[in-house]
Amino acid sequence: MPQWMRRQLQRAFSGKDVRQIRLLNSCWFLYWEKHGGRPQ
Repeated sequence: MPQWMRRQLQRAFSGKDVRQIRLLNSCWFLYWEKHGGRPQ
C-alpha cells in the first residue's frame, strides 16, 4: 500500500471518519486489482 494512502487511512481511523474510510478502502481495492492483485 502506498505511504500516502496509509497516512490517509490512519487519519480517517483516528478521526472515526467512516465515509473517508469507505472511500479509501474502495480506492485501495481498485488500485490492488489494477496492479495485478499484488500488494506492495
